[in-house]
Amino acid sequence: MSHASVWSAQAFAGLRLMVAGGCGGIGRHLVNQACSLGAQVAVLDLPSSIERHGGGMPRCIAMNATDAASVDAAVLQAASELGGIDACVNLVGFMSEPKALTQTSTAVWQEILHGNLDAAFFISRAALPHLHKSERGSLLHVASGLGAWARPNFGAYGPAKAGLILLVRELALENAPKVRVNAVAPGAVDTAFLRGGTGRSDESGTPNVNPATYGQVVPLGRIAVPQDVTDPILFMLSPAAGYITGQTLQINGGTYMP
Repeated sequence: MSHASVWSAQAFAGLRLMVAGGCGGIGRHLVNQACSLGAQVAVLDLPSSIERHGGGMPRCIAMNATDAASVDAAVLQAASELGGIDACVNLVGFMSEPKALTQTSTAVWQEILHGNLDAAFFISRAALPHLHKSERGSLLHVASGLGAWARPNFGAYGPAKAGLILLVRELALENAPKVRVNAVAPGAVDTAFLRGGTGRSDESGTPNVNPATYGQVVPLGRIAVPQDVTDPILFMLSPAAGYITGQTLQINGGTYMP
């Protein structure tokens, strides 16, 4: 079944969509799907990610998500180029080398919280005024199952994503009924993220999770691929999810069932 047959063309035709972190493995798949459905898309990402994967991508805008001023400028440019913003998806984030918290340095702790939780705050704060001007305003963050399901040796990443999940709930309350705010929380997905992230890796390093063996512990029998995440994202942005806000959708093949 083609992507276009899964979703109503009316749901996404002309949708002004901003995708932060859109040059990553999940982001590129999401952008391609959204464009095929008629959405107007602006991609915000690190210059290194745009250089590596920006070819053929629509409206690539350089942004450092850990710098509030850079985020503000990039979001303003996206809104200008799109003529407004109806929906925003935040895929920004990265993890550190697996270590116990007692072995995690202060610098790594701060880097991970800053690059995940602070970045989500900066993006939300910059995007929400534009989303409030839309009749279909929706903000969606990509969290992680590790934000709700504690596992050893994931250091600051789990706490950062746990903070993001609560941030989503607070933003949902503060911006209802005009803007819906939700999250999806994937388990491991077979992309460059497992090696550190598209903007931080040459994508040839040793992954934090072995894709070949990970599926053996997943009830559905395999590791996720990008479409397993992007289809639920499109659902959460669509009118079909019009009565859903403040929620985090777990996408993990059954490995974690809250």
